[in-house]
Amino acid sequence: MAQTYTRLLYHIVFSTKHREPMIDDDWRLDLHAYIGGIIRKRKGDLIAAGGIPNHMHLLLRLAADRSISDVVRDVKSNSSLWLHDRGFTSFAWQNGYGAFTLGRESIPALTHYIANQAEHHRGSTFKEEFIEMLVQQGIEYDEKYLWE
Repeated sequence: MAQTYTRLLYHIVFSTKHREPMIDDDWRLDLHAYIGGIIRKRKGDLIAAGGIPNHMHLLLRLAADRSISDVVRDVKSNSSLWLHDRGFTSFAWQNGYGAFTLGRESIPALTHYIANQAEHHRGSTFKEEFIEMLVQQGIEYDEKYLWE
């Protein structure tokens, strides 16, 4: 085949340092827009972004030549610097992240899920949500290492 064709979709989840409620509603949408710019500069598209004050969900598409770990590292480091420049000097992301692949048929449901995080978390914590994602994806984990 002379060309490469891909549609690489990822659901990315990561939390603030110690899962502290640091993401404020007053600037959350600006943060999402800034993260979208970071992803576009890395040949990707941010399809949806959301979360609650202690964690973030991203639905994104990446080019085949981009490493998910490099993109997440860049998103977290550059968005932290962006917030520090705006006076939020104590802001930090937790180490690590969850990354889950999906097919395009899942985009509408996941977009809805991401947009309705506040409602979702009336009944569950981030910890419960994240462990449920790991279980649904068949990812083995040791709980003692999840929350360092």
